Amino acid sequence: MTAMSRRSQKHAQSGFTLLEVLVAVIVLTLALLGLASLQNVGVRGSHNAYLYSQATILAYDMIDRMRANRGEALAGNYNIAIADGSPGVATVSSADVTDWLLGIAAELPGGDGSAALNGNIATITVQWTNPTGTQEGNRNETVAVQAQL
Repeated sequence: MTAMSRRSQKHAQSGFTLLEVLVAVIVLTLALLGLASLQNVGVRGSHNAYLYSQATILAYDMIDRMRANRGEALAGNYNIAIADGSPGVATVSSADVTDWLLGIAAELPGGDGSAALNGNIATITVQWTNPTGTQEGNRNETVAVQAQL
């Protein structure tokens, strides 16, 4: 072999080609897009868990209010349906219901609640609109808690 042919063989395989760099950049881009998508799913799941936790806390808040004012609760003064709005009478139970509904509206998007009593078993329902719902749009979520007064 001549010195010239050895030198050309040495230079033929040195460094990266433009095509190899392009493939590496594409693979890296796809990996970063996958990580961004995974982060988005994680944040959405975390937010949904937060909303469920808030709804559960608010449901137990109403149960505690009913237990603190058991006489009016057993008389049915805490009963309220979804979309009924705040009661207009100025009693402890109506103030509790009004504060509770305002808390739901403040903590949950499109939030509303209901309370019903069957004997001494209270059923509290908290409902809200999940903004990170399905691809078709928002979906309604509900948490229902039953407790004995």
